[in-house]
Amino acid sequence: MTKAIATAPAIRVDGLHKSFGRTHALDGLDLQVAAGEVHGFLGPNGAGKSTTIRVLLGLLRADGGTARLLGQAPWQDAVELHRRIAYVPGDVTLWRNLSGGEVIDLYGRLRGGLDAARRAELLERFELDPTKKGRTYSKGSRQKVALVAAFASDVDLLILDEPTSGLDPLMEEVFQSCVAEERDRGRTVLLSSHVLSEVEALCDRVSIIRKGQTVESGSLGELRHLTRTSVIAELAGPLGTPPAVAGGGLATLPGADATAAPFLWLPALSAFFALLGLVGVRRRDIG
Repeated sequence: MTKAIATAPAIRVDGLHKSFGRTHALDGLDLQVAAGEVHGFLGPNGAGKSTTIRVLLGLLRADGGTARLLGQAPWQDAVELHRRIAYVPGDVTLWRNLSGGEVIDLYGRLRGGLDAARRAELLERFELDPTKKGRTYSKGSRQKVALVAAFASDVDLLILDEPTSGLDPLMEEVFQSCVAEERDRGRTVLLSSHVLSEVEALCDRVSIIRKGQTVESGSLGELRHLTRTSVIAELAGPLGTPPAVAGGGLATLPGADATAAPFLWLPALSAFFALLGLVGVRRRDIG
């Protein structure tokens, strides 16, 4: 495995543009992933995550901007880069007449090497029978084939696009352990996922994109300001307008004249709970 230069980012994308007719899939997207980190890549459906990944893999040519992986250009240096990258999509398709083990070995040869001991260990951990033909595998088993091939390969960078789709909760735990092990080995992981618990457990940093642009990037701690607290309170009596309402940022409360009212995010949460204490609460749910 060729070691990436520690001081250079494993992935750097600046001002990336990609259009399909009149649809702007990427509109000046920026992304930077440090070498050796697990980086979460988040966004709603249609935000441009898969298009970005296809550009990074050299499967699509960007209309504008620049992209560098491991110091190389994904479009011009695709063949060499694919020996240093393992990719797992969210919906794996296998050759129908090849066994799972044959597929794993084929991917390993394409990527420049496979750790046989690691391969055997991963097959056991993911509870995958490598002798079955591709046509007999369930969706979850097809994902396991791709994951074993990726984690057993001698690569610098793993690009995982919804990799746990179809896996049961026990296998998701195995997946998370494997990603943590890859990070401990110094490898870089770009993880696109809709499973927030997975992102929280694994990712050092996160980038959030929307409409083809990066809207937030940083550590999970730095992005805590994006969270919202929901409170549903069943009051003991009418809310009224106690003094706490005037100065605590609580001037307007939905259902203020009702004994059962929903309350969404409020800028002064401690003052809000103090207000509830004045009124009296029969039941409170916080989420």
